[in-house]
Amino acid sequence: MPEQHYEPEPAVAGAAVGGTVDVGVEEAGTLKERPKGRGGSGPRDKPRSLWSDAWRDLRRNPVFIVSGLVVLFLLFVSLWPSAIAPGSPLKCDLARAQEGARPGHPFGFDGQGCDVYTRTVHGARTSVTVGVLATLGVAVLGSVLGALAGFFGGVWDAVLSRVTDVFFAVPVVLGGLVLLSVVTSDTVWPVIGFIVLLGWPQIFRIARGSVLTVTRNDYVQAARALGASPARLMLRHIAPNAVAPVIVVATIALGTYIALEATLSYLGVGLRPPSVSWGIDISAASPYVRNAPHALLWPSGALAVTVLAFIMLGDAVRDALDPKLR
Repeated sequence: MPEQHYEPEPAVAGAAVGGTVDVGVEEAGTLKERPKGRGGSGPRDKPRSLWSDAWRDLRRNPVFIVSGLVVLFLLFVSLWPSAIAPGSPLKCDLARAQEGARPGHPFGFDGQGCDVYTRTVHGARTSVTVGVLATLGVAVLGSVLGALAGFFGGVWDAVLSRVTDVFFAVPVVLGGLVLLSVVTSDTVWPVIGFIVLLGWPQIFRIARGSVLTVTRNDYVQAARALGASPARLMLRHIAPNAVAPVIVVATIALGTYIALEATLSYLGVGLRPPSVSWGIDISAASPYVRNAPHALLWPSGALAVTVLAFIMLGDAVRDALDPKLR
């Protein structure tokens, strides 16, 4: 019998238009093994994390860029106010009281003859310092207590949850009037301590809920089954994946705390003279707003821009870190 020669069947590969084409065996293997990258060639793209995706989205968000630039400028002014306002905010001349703008004094003078521009610039240091330090204190205290309550549960969760309910029942402004009225210190620490005292329950609830959600994930259960200690579970697996909501809420709350400091200073129970604060200047300029509106306009405008910048920054961070919005 004559020998029969069998040719290898051609492999079938998908065409770009959705059909199929016949290719050889070697070509099919090449197509199968070719790494998928940009343009169908090159190394495979590494999987991106939540933080890398968030940073990529933030760089493309004009709200984040604008608010970030404003916040960076405010931080620069807070650290080096003399760089753009070399005068002393406590140097006043009663002969120039309530005068308008003039060369060298673009914002005019207040009721005591102090340069409004200099006091507005130097007032940023106090307001931003109170906001940043209070936010750090609230975030650390609320996150630690919330993580303990969410991770251990039981008595820890029940006791801390009831304590937070008590603090939520205290009105913030009324609490400030009662607690800060008996403090005689002229520094920022009593105001920071008061904000931390009444602000941590909000972060506590956010951190507790986030930890409870992350704890139910499979990778946490697998690590626990493999014998990971509670400290390793919390620091290695839970905390990095539960911290995003805390960062978002803390960023938005920073602007709120700056407004709260100005409110307390306006009411006379926050910072007191000779401290330089936007709340103090707004309070001092209120009685003669008709005669010298500029003395009220500039510190009020600086406060509004600062609070708005931090709130916009927090909104942009929230949009970038929330997977549901992708």
